[in-house]
Amino acid sequence: MQESTANQVAANATSSFTEHLQRDRPELLAFNRSPQGGASAAAPLQVPHATTIVAMSYGGGVLMAGDRRATMGNVIASRHIEKVFPADRFSVLGIAGTAGIAIDLTRLFQVELEHYEKIEGTLLSLEGKANRLGAMIRGNLPLALQGLAVVPLFAGFDTSAGVGRLFSYDVTGGRYEEHEHHSVGSGSVFARGALKKLWRPNLTAAEALAVAVESLYDAADDDSATGGPDTVRKLWPVVYTVDSSGARRIDEAELAAAARSVIEARTVAGREA
Repeated sequence: MQESTANQVAANATSSFTEHLQRDRPELLAFNRSPQGGASAAAPLQVPHATTIVAMSYGGGVLMAGDRRATMGNVIASRHIEKVFPADRFSVLGIAGTAGIAIDLTRLFQVELEHYEKIEGTLLSLEGKANRLGAMIRGNLPLALQGLAVVPLFAGFDTSAGVGRLFSYDVTGGRYEEHEHHSVGSGSVFARGALKKLWRPNLTAAEALAVAVESLYDAADDDSATGGPDTVRKLWPVVYTVDSSGARRIDEAELAAAARSVIEARTVAGREA
């Protein structure tokens, strides 16, 4: 009897926490819940949306940055939201789209990677992490078709290849490896223009930070849903770097200095124009 129970447990074991929930407690998955009252084209749900995320490679790793504003229609829903999170020791995730679902998906992805490591006794490869995130996004497709889309950026350090890599997604879970840099969210078109002009191969981490702050500043200048550096409230972007030593959040003092440098340079340029 005990042997039979042990065999059943072994048969049910999976290295995917998402598969475990889908099988045993599907109602706990955010993308299996229907919006209250439903959503229709005639009466779209008004929920907070997270906006602009930028990411780029630099010499030795990758950097990802997100502004702090969330919007709900024409209203600023939050000035303090965080949109970039560590996924595990060697990867980070940036969210754009429906904020509540995106944050739930981020937490689930973090547990997914932790569960895999505990079951298998090793880290999932960066390629494997990117694929699993794509499957989670695909699971949210029914809600995306109702206007509750989540479109993240994923980046990490590939320990086997010794390089930083960057992945973008579409709402169907399609995964695309990006080279050099990428951005998502409502201000992404403006941020991308800045990235194209400012990015170059083999940037240092400090130079990549300056480029990220500049690109978010440009996005905030033209996109009302993107928040720029707020010197009054002392609110700066959330920025992570990932290299061979792991993921590191850039501290407030470093961000404040980078933001003030951008503001001062543009103030001088405006006076000289």
